[in-house]
Amino acid sequence: MSLLKDKIDALVSADILQKGRQKEWFVGRPFYIDYGKMYVLVSDAWKHQVQGIPQGAFLLAFYDGEDEVEEALLLRAIGPTRLPTDNEVVSSMIEYYKDGMDTAGRAGAERKETKLDTFTRYEFSFSGLECRILGAFYKVEEPYLEGGEWKTRLVTEFGADLENFYSANNYRVYKPTGDVLERIVNQRDRDEIHGSEKEFKIGKIRYSSSRRFQKNMEEVTVFISPKDFLGKRTALFGMTRTGKSNTVKKIIEATVEISRKSKGTLDSWERHGGAEENLNPFDTEGAPKFPVGQIIFDVNGEYANANMQDDGTAIFELYQKDVTRYSVLEKQGFEVMKVNFFREVETGFELIANYFREKGDSSDYLNNFLAVGLDKPEDYDSDKSVQIRFDRKQAAYLCILRKAGFSVPKDFKIRFTGAAEINSSVREGGIDPNKYISLDDAIIWFEWVWENYNNTDFPFFSKYKKDKGKEWADDDLQAMLAMLTRKKKPGTNSLVSGWQKLKVTDLLNLHTNQSDTSFEEKISAELREGRIVIVDLSQGSPEVKNMFSERLCRKIFENSMRRFIENKPNNFIQFYFEEAHNLFPKKEDKDLSQIYNRIAKEGAKLNIGMIYATQEVSSISSNILKNTQNWFIAHLNNDDELRELKKYYDFSDFTDSLVRFSATNDKGFVRMKTYTNPYVVSVQIDRFLANKK
Repeated sequence: MSLLKDKIDALVSADILQKGRQKEWFVGRPFYIDYGKMYVLVSDAWKHQVQGIPQGAFLLAFYDGEDEVEEALLLRAIGPTRLPTDNEVVSSMIEYYKDGMDTAGRAGAERKETKLDTFTRYEFSFSGLECRILGAFYKVEEPYLEGGEWKTRLVTEFGADLENFYSANNYRVYKPTGDVLERIVNQRDRDEIHGSEKEFKIGKIRYSSSRRFQKNMEEVTVFISPKDFLGKRTALFGMTRTGKSNTVKKIIEATVEISRKSKGTLDSWERHGGAEENLNPFDTEGAPKFPVGQIIFDVNGEYANANMQDDGTAIFELYQKDVTRYSVLEKQGFEVMKVNFFREVETGFELIANYFREKGDSSDYLNNFLAVGLDKPEDYDSDKSVQIRFDRKQAAYLCILRKAGFSVPKDFKIRFTGAAEINSSVREGGIDPNKYISLDDAIIWFEWVWENYNNTDFPFFSKYKKDKGKEWADDDLQAMLAMLTRKKKPGTNSLVSGWQKLKVTDLLNLHTNQSDTSFEEKISAELREGRIVIVDLSQGSPEVKNMFSERLCRKIFENSMRRFIENKPNNFIQFYFEEAHNLFPKKEDKDLSQIYNRIAKEGAKLNIGMIYATQEVSSISSNILKNTQNWFIAHLNNDDELRELKKYYDFSDFTDSLVRFSATNDKGFVRMKTYTNPYVVSVQIDRFLANKK
């Protein structure tokens, strides 16, 4: 039997109400209780006996008033509280200190030896401990079927509040350890089974930075349920080098393990006609029905490449057969994220538009150009006029690409409808675009049109407007011709940048004249197969990084939404964002149409999960934070971040310690709140190792 299986069996069998009340782990007696807190009288002797009570430690308060009441309140140690007798104790303590001083009161005078009497020493040893009440464990009857007959049995259940409380003197407080503590830290909501074989070991319980007592105590394992992360939103916050990336890698590892337990594929579902019951994303055993796709936006290149700073910790090293790596630049072992702008016209144009939006260029003629729609109209095939105008507009756009230096695919020709008067006038011998022509010939044709558009010696265009009641060149085509000729108005000698704005390295590097399939389509297909895609964004300009991230997210989201509308199942797809503050909308940004906000608010129904890591809670849009179910909080260094963090769950219990502990010595020490766990748990995350022995 595996070590993990042994752990799970012990976790399931641990009866908190029976095993949690061990005499040697007695902590103290409460002297105050309400629905939210309990004050406990503790002594130095009791604290020493239980190996200390660190801040944040779990405690159990058992009800002793009546034999038939089986209940234990779950507490968390928050800090000291005053006893009613503290004033007398402090006065006595001060008198004791004075007694031991030389009466001359000189600095450096030797202290006279005095000895406390037994009773006074006993009185001085008591103190008060404030505890948060997290909920209660209690017994309930549960029906079950055995041999065709319904029976009932008593099971231990947890409620995240108090239904009732009794006088403080009716309780005794104990410190849970071993299997009991393991059951507590791995507590799940009522409908989830903790200790399942589908769960994944992520670390061990750790209460404090200093571990003089903890190192002598039994290690307590902390599991996570991959169901907490699949299709959910997960945040990791903490200063640089506190272990955020390591935690992300452990989540990726857990997701791979649970994904491998899936028994079907989307392809097989399609081939067999699509059974309706398969729309449920999980099977009866709690595993995903289809393999889980994972896409990592790797801002620092540490997932896609061997990391020299943390040897042997690249995701690619561990899952080489399951990983496809993409890069903005051409590199060995990487697929290149490039688009054939001449074959994938809409995609290429959208990349250009996104680039200039990121740059914030507001030139009027550029805005007119970017406002043009290059998606084929719905009535393209049925309306000849619509077809003619669209073909001209698209042809003019391709000519702009040619002028800007985008390499043209071999033997590339275009065709569109011209007019006999124009065709014969362009040059000697004419150019007829109704026949397939080169882009260079098309450029000559369009430049002649714009130069002569208002030419009174060539009345074709004015006559067309008079006869038809509209311009021969509509607004979209005029916007294209202004970019192509660098003349905002027909026939003018005043030049603007025009197509030269597109002649920038960032845009030219997005184009390839070889591929006929968009990298977005390839990535979407790989994610549907359950593969891991790592997008290396460690190189390239910020505008390009943001553009690729947003575009990929939007394409995958739209694909998932289309499948959802068509009543087809979506396999789980997990998005991972490092340095999320560079990509996500800012806290004050209220635009809910942004793709990251949409994933946060609508992703659950599409089986899309989001895992994001950054240094500051305050740097993330509140719309995303409010929809985040899983939280991993490492070291934070200022009160502004703590104030923001206090708004969520019970993190207010940890704000002091999150600032205090060391970012250097406490890597991987986090406060963790997961979707099915009803309270925050302090965890030392295991180190992710690609080179496993």
